[in-house]
Amino acid sequence: MSKQPIGIFDSGVGGTSIWKEIQALLPHENMIYLADSKNAPYGPKGKQAIIDLSIKNTEYLIVQGCKLIVVACNTATTNAIDYLRKNYETPFIGIEPAIKPAALNSKTHTIGILATKGTLSSELFHKTAHLFASDSKIIEQEGHGIVELIEDGKLHSEAMTGLLEVYLKPMIDADIDYLVLGCTHYPYLIPILLKILPKCIKIIDSGEAVARQTKAVLIQHNLLNQSTKKGKSTLFTNANPQVITTLLGASNDISYLDF
Repeated sequence: MSKQPIGIFDSGVGGTSIWKEIQALLPHENMIYLADSKNAPYGPKGKQAIIDLSIKNTEYLIVQGCKLIVVACNTATTNAIDYLRKNYETPFIGIEPAIKPAALNSKTHTIGILATKGTLSSELFHKTAHLFASDSKIIEQEGHGIVELIEDGKLHSEAMTGLLEVYLKPMIDADIDYLVLGCTHYPYLIPILLKILPKCIKIIDSGEAVARQTKAVLIQHNLLNQSTKKGKSTLFTNANPQVITTLLGASNDISYLDF
């Protein structure tokens, strides 16, 4: 069982930012990545639609023999992971915006959160914010249009820069010193964000923490791959594979899958 793959799914290509962190920490693990780009973004969809899509992705990965599933999507985590954990025996790892470290380290007690509508409106997000950031002012911004541009291969476009400048201005004006990225697509924005944000603002995402938690759960369930060989990763998308290829490079095994 320990040699079986880790399954990872997202509403599109963004969760590859999580895949890269897990691969870096656990290079001997085999992985299957599922990009549901055809249905991206999940953010504007209702809770039941997000649960239904998460079930579809989960059941595909279980059929492939995945020993653990990473829900590499903030929106799917906040809306569907409770259902998944109650209805499947497979261990699940979820993604939450890194509100806690931002709030604990903020000197201005003002943090910005760039996330999808589905994450910002979820019960889990509000519980986390109340628990860890009740003494901080949170400037929330829905990243409307960002996922769509990334999925269309327009990451480094004038349209993207223009959107980000509009979204970040209220945060900069409010004197945030931490910007929390609440969507797994958003780490790919960091080179652009660094050009827009003042140098005093730190950018934080959940990738490394998710990789560490994945390792901890594998150890807990005695599922860590003990092989010394480099693990194999297979990436599937139900949209244009070129988008992932552009993000990750042509050396990765990326295939179209009609799901």
